[in-house]
Amino acid sequence: MVQKQTSAPIDAAENLAINALSYIAGEPDLLRRFLALTGLESTDIRKAAGEPGFLAGVLDFLMDHESALLTYATSIDRSPNEFVRARALLSSLN
Repeated sequence: MVQKQTSAPIDAAENLAINALSYIAGEPDLLRRFLALTGLESTDIRKAAGEPGFLAGVLDFLMDHESALLTYATSIDRSPNEFVRARALLSSLN
């Protein structure tokens, strides 16, 4: 029997990624790098956020910038491992 994932963990992972995106948007250097790597314009972020895989990509980006990840995770009292788990969960949805 295949066990269906409940929406609570998915919702939590999505919320973590959305909040991470807000953090990135508030950090000019990170935002410039994020936009350069994704090829997005700042005006396209909201539309892109609805695309499959985008939120996992946000977490990938943050995890690739370890100092930013650690700073952000500490500021919201979360473990960096929570970002890793959220990224894995969001990636499994695609």
